[in-house]
Amino acid sequence: MGKKTIAPASNDPPADDPASVKKNPAHVSMSPVNPSSKRIETPKYDVGQIFEGSATAVVSGEKKTGEPGAITPDEKIRKAYFWIVNNAIISPFYDIEFNSSKAPFEVRFTGAGSKLTLPSDQSYSSFVMLPLLNFLVRKRALFIGGPGRGKTASALLMGLLAGYPMKEIKQAVQHGQPQMTISDLLGNPLPRDLLNAKQMEEVKIAWRKWIDMRVKIVDEYNRIPTRTQSALLTLLADGYAEVLDQVVECGESAWFLTANDDIGGGTYQVIEALKDRLDIVVIALNFNSLFLDELLFRVESGIKPENVVPKDIIFTPAELDQAYKEIARLPIPKPVVRRLEFFTSQFDFCDLAANIVEYKSKDVIRLGGKALSEVCRADCGRDKVQNLCSQTQNGISVRARLTIINFVKAMAYFRGNPEVTLEDLRQILPWLLREKLFPNLESPVFMSNPMFATDRIAWIRKLWDLSMALYDEINWDNADPLTPIEQEFEQGLDGLTEAEVNKRLAAIENAITKLSKESKLLSYVYDTVLKLKYYHQRYGNYLKWLQFKG
Repeated sequence: MGKKTIAPASNDPPADDPASVKKNPAHVSMSPVNPSSKRIETPKYDVGQIFEGSATAVVSGEKKTGEPGAITPDEKIRKAYFWIVNNAIISPFYDIEFNSSKAPFEVRFTGAGSKLTLPSDQSYSSFVMLPLLNFLVRKRALFIGGPGRGKTASALLMGLLAGYPMKEIKQAVQHGQPQMTISDLLGNPLPRDLLNAKQMEEVKIAWRKWIDMRVKIVDEYNRIPTRTQSALLTLLADGYAEVLDQVVECGESAWFLTANDDIGGGTYQVIEALKDRLDIVVIALNFNSLFLDELLFRVESGIKPENVVPKDIIFTPAELDQAYKEIARLPIPKPVVRRLEFFTSQFDFCDLAANIVEYKSKDVIRLGGKALSEVCRADCGRDKVQNLCSQTQNGISVRARLTIINFVKAMAYFRGNPEVTLEDLRQILPWLLREKLFPNLESPVFMSNPMFATDRIAWIRKLWDLSMALYDEINWDNADPLTPIEQEFEQGLDGLTEAEVNKRLAAIENAITKLSKESKLLSYVYDTVLKLKYYHQRYGNYLKWLQFKG
């Protein structure tokens, strides 16, 4: 097998990579990897440039981003994705599926009734896509899967894309093991200072070099002792480390942690606060045996993908900063925001949690020392199948909502969209909420669909689809009483007369009364009436000020 031929990738022009040439692992397509994408332009005037200088830099003869012929960061990350899936990580699992106006081709198999979908638009492997998105938005990803599935190799590739040499990356990997101390993780005080210092401030710490890196890798983090986990938590969550009253800040960086499983395996139980800080879960799937020839080619050629990463897909610090800013600026249209609000409102509400309306939350049940399943067994007058709140033990936190915003913007950025779409949300949400939403296995839904207990990705995507179906069924775009009241409020309070304020207060009271007559206190109604109450308080306080002013 001295020569290996491959068909050209669907995004390559025939002349760029004909089927007759030998495979070149360092090859990067010269064509746009997503021709239908709309390039995102950086605004001509950038506030960051005023204070920090240019957002880009010339590196070894490369053109600045924005100059003719230069590659933009969004196109570079797309090229990086396709180089990885075609040459580095063997992951033929296209489980992030997008469709064009053409319906996907679907086939259902007998047995368990499994359905295979052939998407009609460019789709992606989550095992490669999700780390790249995490790389862009500087968040915290957890790789889970059995040994030898490529978790650490994928994390190392992210370090290479950030421009670090492989030797430096390997030296910086923190390998979890039972004897790992805080000093092993963070650094040691200098011996001479310990001997000569008269006060603690004189002791200098030799901090580990990995703390300053833009990509941080912690291998088998569930083998780290609990006390050292706490130090890791401070660094990962708050961006600083402390040893002997000396503090070092690490700045924003992309974190990649690995574990063989996320249900208690490992030497030590992971502390809940550390687990909660992880933003996204990347699942390492099994190896498809029909791709054994790829492994054979690597053995015979002596080529390791990490040694042939093309320079065309390596990011400079300036390019990473530019991509980060462009992702933050990418808009989420109001209709998409409304649907996201509707979805996230479905889970935390529990009518039986408390008498006071504001306290009707599953967290109140937990703080009261009771299990949700114990409370949920009682009759609350709701259909436990149609109401999604019965399926989860908890709601979606503020931190999880911020994570959703960051990653859905990154997903749209990668696809070259000028704004976030509903399908971006549908595809990215399951991986963001897999470790955030805990299933209530006593819910009738899990009794009729037991596979949802193990396949949380499918379960969360089903939750989204059911939520969107309900949104359309109740015509919430037009029936939501909050919309006109919110639009009025956003115009500001300055200049309103007492008569106008009283009119708006009456409108809020009428809206709440109407909701109470037309619907039970369902989850989305609950959030709506509480926001109406918020507006009522704002107008009421303003009315008092007007009356005092005379």
